[in-house]
Amino acid sequence: MTDMLVAQRREQLLNELQASGGLKVIDLAARLGVSRATVRRDLLDLENEGKLSRVRGGAMLATTHDGAAQTQAAVPAPRSAVVPDGPTVGLIVPSATYYYPRVVAGVQAVAAERGARVVITLSDYSGDSDAQRIAELAASGASGLLVALPGGHDLPEKNLQDLEDLGLPFVLLERQPHDPFAACEFVASDHRQGAFAAVRHLAGLGHHKVALFTNGSPTAALLREGHGAALDNLGLDADVPVVDSGRPTLGSAEATQCYDRFLGACREGGVRAALVHSDHDAIELLRRMRLQGLQAPKDLALIAYDDEIASLADVPLTAVAPPKHTLGEYAARLLLDRLAAPDPAAVPIRQMLLQPRLTIRSSCGTV
Repeated sequence: MTDMLVAQRREQLLNELQASGGLKVIDLAARLGVSRATVRRDLLDLENEGKLSRVRGGAMLATTHDGAAQTQAAVPAPRSAVVPDGPTVGLIVPSATYYYPRVVAGVQAVAAERGARVVITLSDYSGDSDAQRIAELAASGASGLLVALPGGHDLPEKNLQDLEDLGLPFVLLERQPHDPFAACEFVASDHRQGAFAAVRHLAGLGHHKVALFTNGSPTAALLREGHGAALDNLGLDADVPVVDSGRPTLGSAEATQCYDRFLGACREGGVRAALVHSDHDAIELLRRMRLQGLQAPKDLALIAYDDEIASLADVPLTAVAPPKHTLGEYAARLLLDRLAAPDPAAVPIRQMLLQPRLTIRSSCGTV
């Protein structure tokens, strides 16, 4: 009986990875209802069976090149797909464990439909080796590139020039060229619209003051723009806390102090609603509220931004969800359409902005 339960749990674990492309240990433990130690044992055994690749803090589905999971690896096609014999798509993303696994899964799904192979390389948020990673993908035999470099959502001109110098077709993922008139294809989430929708929802519940908390990520500037536009367009009070934590280590004393200062500023200003990026920060704010005798939504209505784990909070969080999987699908189609065209240069430049979706849960309540 125990062996059967273990087998069922591991099958469910693989299904979760199949759906998202990659998840953290903490997220897998929450979804499966088991301890992190149990998840780590399962991941180790499944890796030994060649079914997945462990990465720091989590796992991705198994790659087809031994020992290359954290640098460059072929992303496996879904189990029902045939071995691809079409073009090779080079993919560079900053993370294998947060936000981008669903983007990768979207790319993978379209590549499987088109008989294309995907080769992935993981960058990091330091940005120190961007040019090298791009060159490595080109050298791997990629026919075209899907690129989400670390840093801000505006791609620096140097990076754009590096890509153009390769002479390969490319599409930017969650990035746009710094020059708005650059002839460059991209698919990105409209985070300004996402923030605007969140504030509009809170305003509809009767809140005239809506604060903003961000965590120093590349998305923060766009959320501030959307939040500010909503306050202005909806006639809301502009004298509200707008705080960026600067990305302290989650769970650190510095992070705790930042959460407490934000909550204090909301109380002092009579603010009873806030948009919080990211899910992790919103969940930590809920914990700090509990310790201070505060409740959501009674004392502070919260909307999280990202919707990776927002539904798992003790008070399920209303959340804005960028369309990550769809974004990966659309970007892959743009690139593969160009690669398949008789005259790729004749295909019009296409630039797409996708609106995030607001999912209503318990953390807003009614006023």
